[in-house]
This record gives sequence, C-alpha cells and structure tokens, in this order.
Amino acid sequence: MKILLAVDGSQCSDQAVEEVARRPWPAGSEIKVFTAYELPPPSPEVWPTLTTYFAELERAASEQARAVMERALSKLRSAMGSEANIDGEVAPGPPRTLILDQARNLKADLIVVGSHGYRSWERFVLGSVSQSIVSHAKCSVEVVRCPNGSKTAAS
Repeated sequence: MKILLAVDGSQCSDQAVEEVARRPWPAGSEIKVFTAYELPPPSPEVWPTLTTYFAELERAASEQARAVMERALSKLRSAMGSEANIDGEVAPGPPRTLILDQARNLKADLIVVGSHGYRSWERFVLGSVSQSIVSHAKCSVEVVRCPNGSKTAAS
C-alpha cells in the first residue's frame, strides 16, 4: 500500500501523523511524508529589498517545512521501525496542487491529511487544503480531525 501523509506542523497534522503511526499497515507499505510551503506575496514596504527579503523568507520557510517533515519522519520511524518504507520530501508551492501531484506521482492508494476544523465562514474566507484534496484526489483520502475541534496554526 502506498500512503501519502501531507503535514504542515499544525496540531491537526500532528494528529494525522499519530494516526498513521499507530496503524498496522500491510507488509511492504510505502509511506511518504510530504510538506509544501508557500511564500506570501511581498508588501510595498519591502519592495526596495526584494532580493534579500525573498531569499531570507525562502530560507526560513524551507527550514521550517523541513523541520516539520523531519519531526513526522522521526515519529513514524520510531513507532513503526522497519514495518514500512518511510521517506519524506519538502517542496515550495501551493499545497493543494503539490499534494495532488505527489499522490499521482507516487500512485498513492491513500492520502492522509489533518483537518483544521474550520467552521463554514472560516473555510470560505481561508479555504481548506483538506477539502480541496478530498474533492480532487484520484485515490482515497482520510482527513484526521483534531481533538475538540482544535485549529492550531502551523508552528
């Protein structure tokens, strides 16, 4: 079985890692931990320093995404040992698109994502990566909810 576990460092994402780690997957399963990060558009006050601003922003976002991925990999490897082939990847770009691309390239049987538990108005304003994945994935998707509907942002 091929599982794509998309993580972002939020509490809901951590719950998804826990969920994948505690399950007995078929022998020879492959689990890919994937983190995508997007840079915000520049504001007018940083236009004079765009080169250094974007380089620093890219470095910080990449480091944070890599730390999120490494934390998930560590949790999975310690919980599962050699029961599954576990690897990870970080990529810059829109998470909605990149997660679906990864699933297609991996030929994933299952995508696991955390839900931020947004209510309808917040979902309308902020959007929902998990909702987009459920709507457009060509394989099964599991959305793991946070305890008590928590919606802690990525740290």
